[in-house]
Amino acid sequence: MMDPVHRIQGDGASATRGVVELDPGKACWNVGMILLAIIFAPFTFSMVSFIFFLTLTYFSLLIGHSVGMHRMMIHRTFECHPLVEKTLIYIGVLVGMSSPKGIIAIHDTRDWAQRQEECHDFFSHKKYYLLDLWWQLTSRFSFESPPKLEIEAKYNQEKFYINLEKYWRLHQFLLSLVFYLIGGWSLVVWGIFVRVSISIIGHWTITYFCHNPGPGLWHVKDAAVQASNIPGLGMLTYGECWHNNHHAFPESARIGIEPGQSDPAWYFIKGLAYLGLARNIGVPRPSVNRDDLIRISK
Repeated sequence: MMDPVHRIQGDGASATRGVVELDPGKACWNVGMILLAIIFAPFTFSMVSFIFFLTLTYFSLLIGHSVGMHRMMIHRTFECHPLVEKTLIYIGVLVGMSSPKGIIAIHDTRDWAQRQEECHDFFSHKKYYLLDLWWQLTSRFSFESPPKLEIEAKYNQEKFYINLEKYWRLHQFLLSLVFYLIGGWSLVVWGIFVRVSISIIGHWTITYFCHNPGPGLWHVKDAAVQASNIPGLGMLTYGECWHNNHHAFPESARIGIEPGQSDPAWYFIKGLAYLGLARNIGVPRPSVNRDDLIRISK
């Protein structure tokens, strides 16, 4: 299993020196989706479109983002057949946050910065919520001394991933044609604009609160940022709310590792394994290999 920090070569890099600057492409996409949702959602609401939005949002984030992109693609906590892998990642692309390489870059750079002795507020999420949300939706961090990111060769060599990198936004519009044929403009607005808006806002909201106030059961030594566990949100966040566990054991496919910590993404991965579609599933490393951790509570 590969920890994401192993994609980062940080020699000579600084996680504090640099500036937050506007990313025009990122801002236009995210803010555009939110504005379209605000403008058109009230005029196209129906109970059918609302239920469609809730269902599609939950399962696309669960299957595509939490299982496919986060636990499989980024952390390699389990393996599966290339066709299953590509299906999970494609569903993750349809969530509407970024391309596969884009998600890896966002996540791994942030993870590397948080594990340094000091890091900028852009990565630590220590500014107030609305400013942090604005940064994550519209901006990038321009390093004075950037780390070097080395992404696996297949994302630059296989045609499937090359096309996703080039055209990941276009797939929302292709999907909108399907929704229009099924249910008209109501499904387009609620299935695309509202869904993507809530997905990106929800993702960064959970990320923000999972790093505030911190910490939880585990303290990662020499890391500037200690994550939190947020009780009661396991089912809503697919198990991602147990983020303190995840910082401690990024190699584990199961994030809700303590009794009573619900983890729907883990249940889905177990289902894949039962069907023979997932293998080499990562678990928390044994206690003899936890020199980087301090257990701070029971």
